[in-house]
Amino acid sequence: MRARDESVLHEILPPEERAIEAVVARYQRVAPAVTRFARSLSGNEELQVRLGTQAASTEETIILDPGVFQTAYARAAPVTPSEVALTSALHEVIHLLATDLEEERPIPKEWHAFKPESDDEEDEGATVPVGLFQLGEMEEDLIRPEVTEDDIDFDGEADASPDAVPLLAALNAIGGPAAEALFLSIEDARQERVNFDAYPGAGSVLKDLYRTSVGHAMGAARPLGQFALACFMIIGGHEERNEIQRRVEPHVALALDDAMAFIDPVLELEDPWSVGTVALQLLSVARMHNLLQEGAASSSPQGMKAEMEADAAAVSQSVDAVRMVTPSLADRESYDRTRSAAQSVSAQDGKKGEAESAGDPATDQLMKVSTAPTVFLPTGQGGKLLVTEFPERFSLFADDGRDMLIKAASDWGVAQHRVSGELYPLFLANQRRGLRSGFDAGDLSPYTPLLLGAGVYDRMFERRDLPSRRSYAVSLLVDGSASMLQPRDSGSRRAPWAMAAALLGAWTLARLADELQIDFEIALFNRSFAASADDTEFSYRERRSRATAGLRQAQGGNAERLTRTVNHYLLKAFHQRWRVAEDALAGLFFTAASPQEAAKRARKEPQLAPPVSMFDKAANVDEFNLAHAAERLASQHASHRIIVVLADGMTRGSVQALAETASDIEHSGTNVLGIGIGDDTVRAAYSRAEVVEQPLDLAAAMVDGVRSSLYRTIAASGADSWWALAGERQLETITN
Repeated sequence: MRARDESVLHEILPPEERAIEAVVARYQRVAPAVTRFARSLSGNEELQVRLGTQAASTEETIILDPGVFQTAYARAAPVTPSEVALTSALHEVIHLLATDLEEERPIPKEWHAFKPESDDEEDEGATVPVGLFQLGEMEEDLIRPEVTEDDIDFDGEADASPDAVPLLAALNAIGGPAAEALFLSIEDARQERVNFDAYPGAGSVLKDLYRTSVGHAMGAARPLGQFALACFMIIGGHEERNEIQRRVEPHVALALDDAMAFIDPVLELEDPWSVGTVALQLLSVARMHNLLQEGAASSSPQGMKAEMEADAAAVSQSVDAVRMVTPSLADRESYDRTRSAAQSVSAQDGKKGEAESAGDPATDQLMKVSTAPTVFLPTGQGGKLLVTEFPERFSLFADDGRDMLIKAASDWGVAQHRVSGELYPLFLANQRRGLRSGFDAGDLSPYTPLLLGAGVYDRMFERRDLPSRRSYAVSLLVDGSASMLQPRDSGSRRAPWAMAAALLGAWTLARLADELQIDFEIALFNRSFAASADDTEFSYRERRSRATAGLRQAQGGNAERLTRTVNHYLLKAFHQRWRVAEDALAGLFFTAASPQEAAKRARKEPQLAPPVSMFDKAANVDEFNLAHAAERLASQHASHRIIVVLADGMTRGSVQALAETASDIEHSGTNVLGIGIGDDTVRAAYSRAEVVEQPLDLAAAMVDGVRSSLYRTIAASGADSWWALAGERQLETITN
């Protein structure tokens, strides 16, 4: 049988599943239920619940800090991840809605009797009476005989007075930091008990989370910490008094007996000032049983201050080791930040579009990562891949890009043809000879454009006994890291040709494939801060700066992983028309062929220019992009599939994982060709690999590599095509 303190979460959740992006993704699955709960609790059907780096609550909006959820998954508890996701979210909603300590009042007269070492005559004899030192249960009126519950204002009517102060300041003035900490803990427990009673399922998950942490927390706590933690557990309904007393030291157990007279009525209280009175009463009980450190250090002001801070730390550390610490009840500074954030949100609610926005860039980035697909490799490894459309602003460079494409095609010997006019007379002639042609009989050889690109213009048709239903799809992956834009040897001079040559090859194949209706996709991959489809250079830099700063503050060392993501940009998706992507690809070619000029234009007009700084010098993880491209390619249901990967270096993930991924894709029926630009390590990962050193070689490698793959598919299918038989010698060379 499973022990209660055995961690189910630890067993079923690996570290990557406890990462903040996984926690946010799990929350999003229960977000609709959390929103309905918040609206029901608040009575506001228009209330919006969203995530943010700073928790806040207004009449119209609740912002939850996902970092609070993350800590819940580190607990040792016999609960499931889904239960924790829902319960922790409901927990935060309850506290953000129920916590309001802003009302100012004069310090109640009866509170002064709780102030230690009071010099006021009216307070003489008002400290805890000798009767409290009696063992066992105590009478309710013994703690302060001259003040009864009827004398305490539990209704909380605020009096207009210049001496009015906030509740936490009043508690600090009377009982010091320990009174503040004790109040926040019992108010936390009271809110949970009152609001979770209507939801016993979620309440039981909270109880399991807390109970499994109590043993360790009690063992590490000072007597005052044990007392505060026991009060928290009893008020919250997580432990019975008799059970919790077995876990504490004997004199703490006696203090709990005396404290029950003040703990029992807490659930009937609604005014936080009344709960403050109970906190002072409980602190007096602790003082009577010598649980505080008074007199242990020094009678000097510095010594007394240190003692008070030590007592407050004993309370907060013990209780915080068990409870889920909500920002609104963690401490005074955290409460103030929550209120300030609420005021900021309220100020924005009236602005058009602000209230509906996801929040700050850090939260936007966190949400983007959490919703990104998880790609799994044949090795069993999984990772997030941000799949997004390529920034459309690159189309602003389209005119210059087209001019440069024409020049580069001429310089590098890559022929650009429109094939429709050339093919029509051949269609007519072949129809007379009984051949089936593409546009009028659906049997034009799908690899015609590839052969045209290779310079073979006279073998466009297949003579078949039966009509062909063969279909093809091609996917091209281009390395989009900054190294692809760096100058390298190109004949007599150094020039940034790597990405430009890859894009020229993609442009050539795309145009031909589009005319002959071959499914085609072009994707760019890199690892950096992900650009959005509507980004400009200014918006990209602004988002990157603010998101990085916000995530560093909220997530610490995890910020690097959350901002330098593995990205997969779709330049031209299978479902898109080529004309939609043509301008963006032409503009990207201009950026690749002349990166310095593109950067100059971006600096001159950053609010209009495309985000040219998205090409970061970051380490690519090729295997995830390859696996995702293969999955997209397989969804086309083409009988013959080809992937071409162009990169100027090996993956910074795992070469073995990349090799296994490529091999697995090959076994699924997709041909994978790796082209290394000035780098021969592609041979270690791809069974079909080419290495090129010049732009002319790259264009030829792309066309010839794809043509070779097509030869293989024809040989494998055993098709009787006259042009394949004519190339039998080439075919035998390739297959053998």
